[in-house]
Amino acid sequence: MTIDLYILISAVSVSIGVAFALGWYINSRSGQNKIASAEERAKKILSDAEKEASNLKKEKLLDVKDEWYKKKQEFERDVNTKRTKLQAFEKQLNSREENLERKVELINKKERELASYKKTLDDQIKQVDERHGQLHRLIQEENQRLERVSGMPREEARKILLENLVTETKSESAQMLKEIRDTARLEAKKDAQKIVIQAIQRSAADHCVESTVSVLHIQNEDMKGRIIGKEGRNIRTFEAATGVDVIVDDTPEAIILSAFDPLRREVARLSMERLIADGRIHPARIEEIVEKVRKELDEELLHIGENALLEIGSHGGHEEILKHIGLMKFRSSYGQNLLSHSLEVAHLTGLMAAELGIDTALAKRSGLLHDVGKTVNRNTEGPHALVGYDMAKKYGEHPVVANAIGSHHEDIPMEHPIAALVQAADAVSGARPGARRESVEAYAKRLERLESLAKSFDGVVNTYAIQAGREIRVVVENGKIDDAMADQLAHDIAKKIQTELTYPGQIKVTVIRETRSFAYAK
Repeated sequence: MTIDLYILISAVSVSIGVAFALGWYINSRSGQNKIASAEERAKKILSDAEKEASNLKKEKLLDVKDEWYKKKQEFERDVNTKRTKLQAFEKQLNSREENLERKVELINKKERELASYKKTLDDQIKQVDERHGQLHRLIQEENQRLERVSGMPREEARKILLENLVTETKSESAQMLKEIRDTARLEAKKDAQKIVIQAIQRSAADHCVESTVSVLHIQNEDMKGRIIGKEGRNIRTFEAATGVDVIVDDTPEAIILSAFDPLRREVARLSMERLIADGRIHPARIEEIVEKVRKELDEELLHIGENALLEIGSHGGHEEILKHIGLMKFRSSYGQNLLSHSLEVAHLTGLMAAELGIDTALAKRSGLLHDVGKTVNRNTEGPHALVGYDMAKKYGEHPVVANAIGSHHEDIPMEHPIAALVQAADAVSGARPGARRESVEAYAKRLERLESLAKSFDGVVNTYAIQAGREIRVVVENGKIDDAMADQLAHDIAKKIQTELTYPGQIKVTVIRETRSFAYAK
């Protein structure tokens, strides 16, 4: 049993060994076959790679050859182009060289001609110098003869001669200027007077002098206490809402509204009338009434503007233009109501335009709007004529109207006859006696300045401002100023007044020259 088991174990062991050896042998053979197969595949891959590399190399070589060929062609074209340009430049240089040679020849020729001319000129100069010397000697001899004959030194004679010539020239020029001005006056005075007089006679307008206060009548004295309110709260609210001072004094059945702005004063007046009629006077009601009146008055401004345009036979325009025309009713200039003044200027301008055959509608509109710049608030800087000019352009007014507004005080050049008519009508309206007012202090300073300005001229003895500053009379020395020079002096004084002074209307300059003889009987 033990032997059999041993034999069995031995047989199993041998079988296992044989099987292991057989498996190892088989695996060994299989690995060799795989290695051989892999080597063959590797050789094939290398062969394919070498072929592909060879093909790629050939393709790249072909591409390089093509690129080289293209570059060669481009290079040859560039070379040919540059060669052509060089040849053209060479031709131009040759041509210029030939031209320069010709010019050099011409210059040499001209130099020879100039040398010849110079020689001739030198000879002529020499002859002129000789003749000049002879003339100078003759003049000296003649002067010596004249000095012996006159018994006067040459310098003194020259001085007297120059003074006589200057005096004679001044007199002749002044006389010529006087004749020219007289001729111009004769030709223009009749027509101008006719046009202006007809315009003034045909124009009639009511004028009022605006003040800074409005007196409001009340029914009884008890109403004053209600207007003041408890501890003055009503009157303080009213003044804050309207910007107007309310004066409640001992004047029976009346209160005074004081403000420099007529529009504010009108809002306050209407508001106070409504509060008195309503009877309910307290801060909330005051603010409500004031705001309501202010809105109604804004609408009223548009109606006033439309009515003013209808009065002069015009219509249309931007809403802001209409509003500013309405504001003219609540503005004044030198105490003259601005709307009344503008309407008067419009009618005068229209009448003068009709006499001259110019568009009357355009002239009237220009006259009405000439002072529209005065209605703009104080925050806008600049002369009112230029402010109105900018406003007219902004809101689409006719260019002639805009120019008349901007040029009626000569802030810009006049471009149309209507502008000159507006300026003339404005002067006529402002210069009419009683139309405007100014303070006594300003009036006195203006007259003093007018007299001192006229007295600054040479030859003036005394000056007198008369006719409320509308005329300046200038008394001159009879020995220094003759008749012709007196006319020129009047013109110069008027020009200086116009340049240096500001005044309404126009100022007449009268130069007085007289001869007084005295004798005494003893």
